[in-house]
Amino acid sequence: MERDDALLNDWRQRALALEAEVAQAVIGQRRVIRAVSTAVFARGHVLLQGDVGVGKTTLLRAFARVLGGAFARTEGTIDLMPNDLVYYTYIGADGRPAVDPGPLIEHGEHLAIFFFNEINRARPQVHSLLLRVMAERSVSAFNREVRFPHLLVFADRNRVEREETFEISSAARDRFMMEVTIDAPATDDDRRQLMFDPRFHDTDRLVGGLRSGMVPHAELNDVAEAIQHHVQASPALQDYALALWRATAVPAEYGVRLSDLDTARLMLAGASPRGMSMLMRATRVAAWLDGRGYATPEDVQSVFVDTLAHRLCFQPVYEMRRGEIAAPLMAGILGAVAAP
Repeated sequence: MERDDALLNDWRQRALALEAEVAQAVIGQRRVIRAVSTAVFARGHVLLQGDVGVGKTTLLRAFARVLGGAFARTEGTIDLMPNDLVYYTYIGADGRPAVDPGPLIEHGEHLAIFFFNEINRARPQVHSLLLRVMAERSVSAFNREVRFPHLLVFADRNRVEREETFEISSAARDRFMMEVTIDAPATDDDRRQLMFDPRFHDTDRLVGGLRSGMVPHAELNDVAEAIQHHVQASPALQDYALALWRATAVPAEYGVRLSDLDTARLMLAGASPRGMSMLMRATRVAAWLDGRGYATPEDVQSVFVDTLAHRLCFQPVYEMRRGEIAAPLMAGILGAVAAP
């Protein structure tokens, strides 16, 4: 037991060092960095959303660099097709057609991070392929099954542009452990640095200057499982999480009120069992990152919105207003359900 505690404490120091390294490239985003770090050590996929130019791609590239392992990326475009992730064809120097592995399978089982930039620009067919990869960490290619035991999918989308974009289905959203919103830094000091410090004007050099491969990525799965077994959830905390789960399905019964909505008719479905499982995985990691072997209501609350808001299904008449409804609804649920 003491050996396990020492091992997890050593890994916690590594995790905090990872966060500090990323923060050198992405300033004013401590909360977002902690959210992505939590997902990494809970072994969950991450979808980052925000306005254009707020640093979504830089943040995810920075994490990919410091985590190490094989890295691949693709750009979401309207003409991207599923096969483009698996293979690509071209005319070789000898004038003959050739086929090479695509970005998803070129590194085989060593692939650690697959970065999907502007995911909402890709067609639903591409999302379907990615859905399997995220759920099963495998794909069929060249008459064989390619497995990715260490894979995490990082994706981003901007919430401004709507032309030539495709909404991500509920099933695909549910595969992401977290959907994290990133906004521009709030303080003038951070904004001043971004505007006037030349270091932040060259993204490639900025990310390239970070330490690479700071942890042995092949050990992350084992460390993640050790965290889940190490951090305890008391019966009172379990009751609290169960009440939150029920409240996501029937918020009106818990007294949740939104000014211009009938919350009794708002929900089509609350959080899924998978979603609640991921909530608790993230909760335990949040407690571990804070140096505790037990989870608290504050740990649950710190990851509640990022892990569950994107999983809730509203009635169709309200679905188009998801962006303005989700945040006050989640806040209302946290305010209405009494914490132990």
